[in-house]
Amino acid sequence: MALIMCMFSVIYMIISYPAMAEDITIENAPKTSLDTYIVHVNLPKGRGLADSGELESWYRSFLPRTTTDEEGSGRLVHSYRNVVSGFAAKLSKEEVEEMEKMDGFITARPQRKLPLHTTHSPNFLGLYQNLGFWPGSNYGEGVIVGVLDTGIAPGHPSFNDEDMPPPPAKWKGKCEFVTGTTCNNKLIGARNFVSDLPGPPVDDEGHGTHTASTAAGNFIQGANVFGMANGTAVGMAPRAHLAIYKVCSVEGCADADILAAMDAAVDDGVDVLSLSLGGGSIEFFQDGIAIGAFAAIQKGIFVSCSAGNSGPFSASLSNEAPWILTVGACTIDRNIVATAALGNTDEYDGESLFQPSDFPSDKYFPLVDPGAGGNETAALCGPGSLDNIDVKEKIVLCARGDGYSTIADAHVLPATHVSYAAGESIRAYINSTTTPTATIIFRGTVIGNPLAPMVTSFSSRGPSLASPGILKPDIIGPGVSILAAWPVSVDNYTNENATFNVVSGTSMSCPHLSGIAALLKSSHPDWSPAAIKSAIMTTATQWNLHGGAIIDERYLPADIFALGAGHVNPPSANDPGLIYDLQPEDYIPYLCGLGYSDNEIAIIVQHPVTCSNVTSITEAQLNYPSFSVELGADKKTYTRTVTNVGEANSTYTVEIELDSAQGVDVTVTPATLSFSEVNQKLTYEISFSKSATPVNATFVEGAVVWRLAPRWLRAVRSPISVKLV
Repeated sequence: MALIMCMFSVIYMIISYPAMAEDITIENAPKTSLDTYIVHVNLPKGRGLADSGELESWYRSFLPRTTTDEEGSGRLVHSYRNVVSGFAAKLSKEEVEEMEKMDGFITARPQRKLPLHTTHSPNFLGLYQNLGFWPGSNYGEGVIVGVLDTGIAPGHPSFNDEDMPPPPAKWKGKCEFVTGTTCNNKLIGARNFVSDLPGPPVDDEGHGTHTASTAAGNFIQGANVFGMANGTAVGMAPRAHLAIYKVCSVEGCADADILAAMDAAVDDGVDVLSLSLGGGSIEFFQDGIAIGAFAAIQKGIFVSCSAGNSGPFSASLSNEAPWILTVGACTIDRNIVATAALGNTDEYDGESLFQPSDFPSDKYFPLVDPGAGGNETAALCGPGSLDNIDVKEKIVLCARGDGYSTIADAHVLPATHVSYAAGESIRAYINSTTTPTATIIFRGTVIGNPLAPMVTSFSSRGPSLASPGILKPDIIGPGVSILAAWPVSVDNYTNENATFNVVSGTSMSCPHLSGIAALLKSSHPDWSPAAIKSAIMTTATQWNLHGGAIIDERYLPADIFALGAGHVNPPSANDPGLIYDLQPEDYIPYLCGLGYSDNEIAIIVQHPVTCSNVTSITEAQLNYPSFSVELGADKKTYTRTVTNVGEANSTYTVEIELDSAQGVDVTVTPATLSFSEVNQKLTYEISFSKSATPVNATFVEGAVVWRLAPRWLRAVRSPISVKLV
């Protein structure tokens, strides 16, 4: 709910839904007779993807003859070299049908348009300047973070290159800004891949600037918005380099353009890819991000993606592939408090970024509920819905639909965003008296909320639809009311150079994890993408600052499909003890086990696969740092292999956080793992069976934890979800 003080005869609509707050609507995009298709083809024998001399000519040979002349040359949109054996082109349905008859053709599909899904968050995550993991990882120095988004504001101070070394020698990227705007040692590359919007990769929306600075922005003192959240703005990896790939416009993010950008990023030499965008669940061989991400991990590039803003609904995830880190969103312990004070002396804390110092908080105003008559549009304070309601110099109750989650937005009127429960109490007060009154007390920035981190309502939930046997999301990180760089001033100070905004979404949590991955890559350059993911997941915390279990927007313990492994803990991730590693080829038996055809798997892995010659595995057998098991009457047994990255001589003892009272018996063999050298691998077997105790539940959850003996210095935790059938 939001309480809005209406001081004018006309009120502007300020209501939005967090689940869609950053989505770009494309439903009304204009239709043409030609659509952009992503076309997958086989290469002639003897020609590799890196052999680019005649590659485009080969791709053009699939196009209709009328498009191969100069007049039709614009039909070829992208020619892929690294992430896809194929191209994107503007084609009619009939032309695609003709193309299907050609030798070498595999498949074609229309491109999808995907929606886009900090002064205090580093300290909240245990990152401190000149202390601990941050300086220990050299603040991410030498690592290149590629951000696929809406572009960047290149002149923003967050992207200055003070104290930055030159980019690594491997860097091969480009800087495509116009004359007068150049890249530097921080912002080492920027390109525009939006096929229908040529021009420099400048951010006209703000989203890309915000995410880039969250991942790897430099130190900027005195950052704030409206004087709130004041402090030093800095990204997670402030000494990492940034490479920007503009793939989104106001019409969305075309996956043909996303593939082209990932194709270039692999060639350019990035180490981490950050994508705060995505669509609904889809088979991996049809998912451009999943395909591009697989090509990235084949080159040792870590890929972090937002889980989506479609929560709290179950099975609402984006970016579910197991080779991607799927990131959900939670709060930090900072609130920008605005309290709703009622005429009956009740008070309800909410949030607002705009906190006018001259608002008369000691004066109580009439309080109205425009939805009292059952008009849903008026209840939301929708456009024009208040025209026939007297709201001048009154406080208005507007529904927003967030559960307990509140967000500090830059409202244009004095306002506070309170929880749904608070809103219902306010509505009950309105109905209890003929003269309800209220005021808003603006209390400013408050740090130390003991319930943080708390899973926010909009964060998309599992289970995964594309692969139910892989537990998703993987992790949660800060994504609510995050302050970071913005292209323009939101408080109308036109002479400001360092402009910031406070924004919420899994789009914000994703670059936090991308930056943390850059820190880990800098600290452990020999770790694979899977090793970095494992370190992040197995060291995550499940507790809030108060010492209780992390809760969700209902103030109930968050379940495993909201939390994944838990809340990221960067210092612990730097020293995980054991890791669950995977190489790209290890995913092939898993993909065969999903029932994909040989051609469908070849689209993902970029080489021929014959599943009849492969020993396929079930999803839960993949050497993943978590378990998602469907359990019926028969016992299920799986293996996991862990690699020792801690002390050479170390012994770990197993602990099971799931017992027969929950309806499942879990056994692990052996119960101890004793290592004698670094990088030694040991395998254990884990079995699940139904217990004699009847349970009225579809899902039960727990964890298998390997604790370092004898001092219990480390706990390597893998979450477990069991579906009872």
